[in-house]
Amino acid sequence: MAGTGRPGVEPLSEQRAEFVRLIAQGVSNAEVCRTLGVNRRTGTRWRFGRSVPNPRGGVREYPPVITKPVVVLSPRFLSENERAVIAHEHDRGTTVRATAMLLGRSPSTVSRELRRNPDPAGVYRPALAHRLARDRRRRHRLRRLACDGVLREFVQQRLDVRWSPEQIAANLRLEWPDDPRRRLSKESLYQALYTHDTVLAGSLRTGRHQRRPQQRGDSRRPRGLPQPMRSIEERPTHVADRVEAGHFEGDLIMGASNRTAIATLVERSSRNVTLVRVGANRTAAVAVGARSGRGRRRPGWRAR
Repeated sequence: MAGTGRPGVEPLSEQRAEFVRLIAQGVSNAEVCRTLGVNRRTGTRWRFGRSVPNPRGGVREYPPVITKPVVVLSPRFLSENERAVIAHEHDRGTTVRATAMLLGRSPSTVSRELRRNPDPAGVYRPALAHRLARDRRRRHRLRRLACDGVLREFVQQRLDVRWSPEQIAANLRLEWPDDPRRRLSKESLYQALYTHDTVLAGSLRTGRHQRRPQQRGDSRRPRGLPQPMRSIEERPTHVADRVEAGHFEGDLIMGASNRTAIATLVERSSRNVTLVRVGANRTAAVAVGARSGRGRRRPGWRAR
């Protein structure tokens, strides 16, 4: 028989849906609550969820209405669904070994989970346990250089004499071949220098104090060449077969420290090679001039 008491408050389904939409657009919680005409505390509960004590004991948890993208964890970590199974089987009185066999996990994993992540009352709740485990993974860990004074002094001495991180990382393996705790990768050393923390003093021997910005692979464009470029695979058949004279391939040979350069032009049919010395003006116009003068002897030219 249906109750005849006063009807409850209608659910704010439309307001919650609009709340999620506005928050996703970057609107602040206070402004969204004013727009929708709801209390600011209500918006905070919608956004972050809440836990309500049950008069009969325990805590009832209300999840947030804003769903966050699922973070794919390594299979070695327990998922939230696995923790729900552990809680269900634990409440039924299932043994740890039977629960571990059901999940395909080690019994020590299930036992450790029940021991490490209960609520203050000692009751294992999957949502709270998953949040505790997630916050534990986010904890800040000190750098190995900050914890080991001997290692820090060894690295600092070599930075003072202008060793590179690659050289230091290789030398650490020679200095402590049987102690993997005193080994660092070159990237760890670069991060310690670029973050400007107090672990290491000084900078790289190149003088850089911050990492050079890296370009995306698809954003690199050769300078001075027409766009869009034509692929060499589009070369006509009569040119690829070397049956027709008058087609050239060009290249640029750079000298030591890029101080000198020589342009080369090879006629594809006769394999005749033309070399021209290039000065400071190393542009495509130089190669064009070399091609136009390939039949005449000029100072600085050499043909064979």
